[in-house]
Amino acid sequence: CKDGSETPQEIIYNLQKLANQLQVIRDFLGKPIKINSGYRTPSYNATLKGSVVGSQHTLGKAADIVVDGYTPKELTNVVEDLILRCDILEGGLGTYSTFLHYDIGYNGKKRRW
Repeated sequence: CKDGSETPQEIIYNLQKLANQLQVIRDFLGKPIKINSGYRTPSYNATLKGSVVGSQHTLGKAADIVVDGYTPKELTNVVEDLILRCDILEGGLGTYSTFLHYDIGYNGKKRRW
């Protein structure tokens, strides 16, 4: 977490699962992925404007990402295609002006915003 806290052991499995999905995206694009925000402690999450209680970030199941050469909308389209091809897990996609939020939460339920 950006607040300097150590990641709790019970979160590690979720982070590994998320990292595996991000690696598929990275391999497909052939470019590095910058993670703006990954795991957040609930207390740190509460300090962020627009954050929600129960955020998938607090469970280690979400990352806010950018890739050089791709707008957030273009990156969303790539991730949507990878989901449709069953190459990565279904979950939440939030397209923002400067990044894409991708999460593997809610047991694979499709969520978009």
